[in-house]
Amino acid sequence: MRRLRGSAGIRNLMRECRVGADDLVMPLFIKPGLTEPEPIASMPGISRYSPEQALAECRTLFAWGIRAVALFPSSITAGKDAQGTGALDDQGLIPNTVRRLKAEVPELLIIGDVALDPYTDHGHDGVLNAEGTGVDNDATVAILERMAVLLAEAGCDWVAPSDMMDGRVGAIRRTLDQAGFDSTVILAYAAKFNSGYYGPFREAVGSDRPSGEGYLDKSGYQLSPANAREALRDALLDEAEGADILMVKPAGPYLDILARLRSATATPLAAYQVSGEYSQIQAASRCGWLEYERIRDESVLAIKRAGADLILTYFAKEIAQGLQEKTAIG
Repeated sequence: MRRLRGSAGIRNLMRECRVGADDLVMPLFIKPGLTEPEPIASMPGISRYSPEQALAECRTLFAWGIRAVALFPSSITAGKDAQGTGALDDQGLIPNTVRRLKAEVPELLIIGDVALDPYTDHGHDGVLNAEGTGVDNDATVAILERMAVLLAEAGCDWVAPSDMMDGRVGAIRRTLDQAGFDSTVILAYAAKFNSGYYGPFREAVGSDRPSGEGYLDKSGYQLSPANAREALRDALLDEAEGADILMVKPAGPYLDILARLRSATATPLAAYQVSGEYSQIQAASRCGWLEYERIRDESVLAIKRAGADLILTYFAKEIAQGLQEKTAIG
């Protein structure tokens, strides 16, 4: 076997898996009223952007080869209530940002998050039932349908339901088609686990609980980390309902799910390397325990090798920049 590892030239020819800039999606946090990008303490190197700053950032990303961004609202106050009213405001932060981006960088794909957690004062991904004991599935789906159409009207190329309600993909597909958005892609968070790796993200969007209260329990709708068969069943239901792309989240701790799903379907697959994965690599490298670029690139390569066609990662910008610099040098 070592004959095929004997030189850099041979190793490059034998390389089975490569990650390019056009495999990557950059998540962006949008916050109103900023005069300059606002660093996120738990995610070194990542900031919140005003719509104007996001426009400049997207121009840079596109120049470096990134072809898609996923937008998330941060620190929403207007319309933030038990019903997530702000999610249906067509003049809200995200719809207005999308319109601006599509006007200025039309070739960049915009992915709109379809979930209520940034807009609810209780932090759940949907509206609560009458008893306040859990999320009301069908009432939430009805709101998500309208939210998806609103985002499509604003110019989102893809909508990404991340809520894990039952039946929402089929409902969103029907509603989009009826509204004339039959070409809008649905990127379904098809296997989203009730993970502890989301903490920095919740800080970034302002949906985390006050200090000392612990993490919000979303186990009533997100998948149990123990259940692989259930995850596959859930993802394949989304496929049957009309999802164009299926996503596994988080990515790194769930590569087995990604690989098993790759064997079960020909539908394109995405994986989200989430905030906790990003932050732990940053933290370990800052302590001098890991080689930063090597571990960063290995972590993303592993996701690609496991079967992902596209990867949402906070490393997207710097990986794309590094690839472009290597090409220029070459």
